[in-house]
Amino acid sequence: MAEVIRMPKMSDTMEEGVIAEWHKKVGDKIKSGEVIAEVETDKATMDLESYWDGTLLYIGVKKGDAVPIDGIMAIVGAEGEDYQSLLDGASNGNGSAPAAPAAPAVETVTPQPAAAEAAPAAAAAAAKPAASTEKINAAVVRMPKMSDTMEEGTLVSWQKKVGDKVKSGDILAEVETDKATMELEAYEDGTLLYVGIKEGDAVPVDAIIAVIGEEGANVEALLARENGEAPAETAAAPAQAASTPAVNGSEKAVSVADSNERVKASPLAKRLADEKGINLSEVSGSGDNGRIVKRDVDEFKPAAQPSAPAAAPAAQPAAAKAEAAPVAPATGVATSGDFVDTPVSQMRKTIARRLSESLFTAPHFYVTMEINMDKAMALRPQLNEVATAKISFNDMVIKACAVALKQHPAVNSAWLGDKIRKYNYVNIGVAVAVDEGLLVPVIREADKKTLSAISGEVKDLAGKAKDKKLQPKDWEGNTFSVSNLGMFGVDEFTAIINPPDSCILAIGAIKKVAAFKEDGTVYPTNIMKVTLSADHRVVDGATAAQFLQTVKKLLEEPMSMLV
Repeated sequence: MAEVIRMPKMSDTMEEGVIAEWHKKVGDKIKSGEVIAEVETDKATMDLESYWDGTLLYIGVKKGDAVPIDGIMAIVGAEGEDYQSLLDGASNGNGSAPAAPAAPAVETVTPQPAAAEAAPAAAAAAAKPAASTEKINAAVVRMPKMSDTMEEGTLVSWQKKVGDKVKSGDILAEVETDKATMELEAYEDGTLLYVGIKEGDAVPVDAIIAVIGEEGANVEALLARENGEAPAETAAAPAQAASTPAVNGSEKAVSVADSNERVKASPLAKRLADEKGINLSEVSGSGDNGRIVKRDVDEFKPAAQPSAPAAAPAAQPAAAKAEAAPVAPATGVATSGDFVDTPVSQMRKTIARRLSESLFTAPHFYVTMEINMDKAMALRPQLNEVATAKISFNDMVIKACAVALKQHPAVNSAWLGDKIRKYNYVNIGVAVAVDEGLLVPVIREADKKTLSAISGEVKDLAGKAKDKKLQPKDWEGNTFSVSNLGMFGVDEFTAIINPPDSCILAIGAIKKVAAFKEDGTVYPTNIMKVTLSADHRVVDGATAAQFLQTVKKLLEEPMSMLV
């Protein structure tokens, strides 16, 4: 079934996005998670991923064109599939017309069904004429992509209820992402006609969560059309299509297909099902119009399989009465004593996913160096006498890294698959520990800022992170990251690279150790160990070592950073 790709809301202030680059062309095969385009927002240029597997059937906007939030950008589906009804439906009242008018520049794939497919295609077209022509004065509200790493959002609270009047800009709900709890605004005027999820439920990006429109609008028909189904009143197949099994849109079970790729399910549910070896045709969906969501896959328990296939449906009740064998715990480990199971938060899910991808995709290597901090320790009290914000050793390391990155641009780079991007600016991400995990707010153009300015920003962003008040602009666009565990007495450690960076610096504690002069005299000195984790696809060992030598030189002669 063809699916529409719409312009997501990539930041809290974004109203439209500009297509900076298409990475796929019409006719290309794509998989869920593949980057299909680059979108320039009001904050940064970000990758746009596909949430479906299939063939790119249609591209509605050219490179350089601006697309409003929720505007149609492309369509993905089976090769040769007719997608015109999706475009017709978008222009007939669902509030999201195609992002660009039809023009010769628009790329399309002309469906070429085989002769064997002609009859089912004709039957399907006859079965749902009303779904593509009826004008419905309402628009769906989808879960927006509120950060570049967001895959799903948890609806914390509804600020409006069904029947309430809503104006564009009103706050509809609060949504917990992997980074923060953010407000979801309405983009349409009208009445809240439908709420599709309950408070506390997790919803994948781009899933329908509500409908806003004129009172009395046909919500069921709109939902059916958005999900590519015929509305209930037109779901019955005509007589000439009686030989083709029909799917009733009012049934609770989802459509049964040959594989997970053809079953109506969220991208996250499909991925989880593939990982667990679950056939989605056996799973009942609890989402809109029977759509399978993550919760359905998590709660699915396969039925006991009989030793031989049942001869007829009549044998099923008898099989259902058979005593099921005990199911072992998923971990395979016997539990004893008390324990507490804590649901995984959106933040923790994203940490697990992104850092696993980083560690097992990017070939990490590590370079450790000792830095003499005697002069830095002597200079810091003098700086704090005149500084507008109290300067920490971490602030000094951030400044040293920023200056060194300008001298070693290969370290200030990112791996993009078919190219390496070298940044002309230095944005340093600073790892901040919070109750639920880790956030990495960004100090922008750190090389151009004073130590006082860096210190003030770090403290401000760290406070926002702990209060869950960070906004996308606060965590997007890092080109390098630092992580400091020195305050916990950790001598040294290795950090996992924070994508899309190619490097991260792990900072240990400053320790007083014994050193020796040339004549053998022992004297105390202060040493800090730092370890650079580098992506070998981008940075070579010698480049990493040279970068650390520059950082070492700057921290051992800290006045050189200030002049």
